[in-house]
Amino acid sequence: MRILGISAFYHDSAAAFIQDGHIIAAAQEERFTRKKHDAGFPKHAISYCMDQADTSMDQIDHVVFYDKPFLKFERLLETYIAYAPKGFLSFKMAIPIWLKEKLFQKDFLRKKLQSFDPSFDWQSKLLFAEHHQSHAASAFFPSPFDEAVVLTMDGVGEWATTSVAIGKGNKLDVIKEMHFPHSLGLLYSAFTYYTGFKVNSGEYKVMGLAPYGEPRFKDTILDNLIDLKPDGTFRLDQQFFDYCTGLRMTNDKFDALFGGPARKAEELLTQKHMDLAASIQAVTEEVVLRMTRALSRETRVENLCLAGGVALNCVANGKVLRDGSFKRLWVQPAAGDAGGALGAALCAYHLFKDAPRVASTGLDRMAGSYLGPAYSDDEIAKRLTTAGADFTLMTEEQVMENTVTALINGKAVGWFQGRMEFGPRALGGRSILADPRLPSMQKTLNLRVKYRESFRPFAPSVIREDVTEWFELNSDSPYMLIVADVVSQRRRSMSEHEDTLFGIQKLNVPRSEIPAVTHVDYSARVQTVHRETNPRYHQLLEKFKAATGCPVLVNTSFNVRGEPIVCTPDDAFRCFMGSDIEVLVIGNCFLKKEDQDPALKLDYKRAFELD
Repeated sequence: MRILGISAFYHDSAAAFIQDGHIIAAAQEERFTRKKHDAGFPKHAISYCMDQADTSMDQIDHVVFYDKPFLKFERLLETYIAYAPKGFLSFKMAIPIWLKEKLFQKDFLRKKLQSFDPSFDWQSKLLFAEHHQSHAASAFFPSPFDEAVVLTMDGVGEWATTSVAIGKGNKLDVIKEMHFPHSLGLLYSAFTYYTGFKVNSGEYKVMGLAPYGEPRFKDTILDNLIDLKPDGTFRLDQQFFDYCTGLRMTNDKFDALFGGPARKAEELLTQKHMDLAASIQAVTEEVVLRMTRALSRETRVENLCLAGGVALNCVANGKVLRDGSFKRLWVQPAAGDAGGALGAALCAYHLFKDAPRVASTGLDRMAGSYLGPAYSDDEIAKRLTTAGADFTLMTEEQVMENTVTALINGKAVGWFQGRMEFGPRALGGRSILADPRLPSMQKTLNLRVKYRESFRPFAPSVIREDVTEWFELNSDSPYMLIVADVVSQRRRSMSEHEDTLFGIQKLNVPRSEIPAVTHVDYSARVQTVHRETNPRYHQLLEKFKAATGCPVLVNTSFNVRGEPIVCTPDDAFRCFMGSDIEVLVIGNCFLKKEDQDPALKLDYKRAFELD
């Protein structure tokens, strides 16, 4: 049975393809269009999935959309009626779009799918799953668990903002829901907006900024914005927010509570903004921990799966794991809306068709999340030659030796290998790599390579077999979704003067043997690298360890700020020539910046809209 899943029209459109329960392909549309968070119909992602599966639209049994537009429209109308006459301007802007396009999404999808095949039988093949059902399916069915509690937390789907399901075998039963406007995701996004970052894009910046601050506004949030119960359920006081009917997330009353207007984009970050970030992060962790503890007590189930945008909060995930209420934790690597495409396909296969789950191979059923396009050395060489690149085709052993040498010499290495990752994290397929032992590497990568804020942390990739020797983590974290502390014996003690520093002043103080990936609170967003899912990256880490004694590399996504992660060799070469990446390794093709034609140099610093 062949099933295509689609998510689209909000943010992070994507497509995913499963065959007889096996995940064959999945990709976000942004990777092909080069438009960050592209929300359009994912025609390129669909074409890729069908090519990868060697199938055509007429051979597909079902196409499944990841949510139900009519239920969303119902929520929109009920919300505007409840708040009328407030919100008329927002209503006037939203309703024409719904009446022209979104309300007739089924017909719109029919037309788009028939562009692939005019005879597409949409009446019997086109299905719709609920938004949170898609999220939950994406988390449970690919997980290594036969039974688990599945917790989905995001901004909002149709009505649900938080939902709990019990997954068992090929069944998934929702047992609890919280509804709009009471949303942990929207609360976090309100602070994303207030601290001057883009909603649905900058939430991870707030999380990265939090360790530089103190949670001095935590009680203000708990006393005024959120009525939090012991079991983690809550209600938000809507008099402080504008997202129900307005054109912004917060309002004047919110501004008055926190002492001023929202920060403007690119305005200087102050200690107050860091404290706000620390405060909303602390509240989020408190909500999630109360909720997971209560669910563990109520269900007596040992395993937990997470999905939804809030599940990308890897700091909170790490605290849930260390809390121990659940013995094991698994998070969908594409936990946001892109993953809904995969969940929708899995809903149709297991819940609609009642098909059994396939056996898990390796860690889980996600194949390391390496589900995007790959390129042969011949095709890479052909594309690089067309682009005017100067490269050397090497043996695999030569690639490893030269890459390790470049890393030890302090070079930033673009690493383009195998299939592209599905989800927001680069996991060693489309990565920029560096030596984590160099104290200046974090600042260098942020300012000269990524063109982004200096406070942004970088993740360590570590050989799975060595993780406990470097981090306080004794479990798999293949998708960079768990934060753990660097072990005490690898840390560096702070001097008396260094202890007095606060805020962004802490940034350039080395805190461990691997300072480039150690945050100011000694934490790190860990990726465990497994031989079974990425043998080439695992081998590189082994070679680096043999040369240095360190089994860890800096791993950040292969892009600059505002750009989607590179997809093709052409994307990689352009990014290489538009940034200060010094070495590029694509398959077995090895490129040095100094060998390239200076006329090919690009200015990527201003090439993309800032995220």
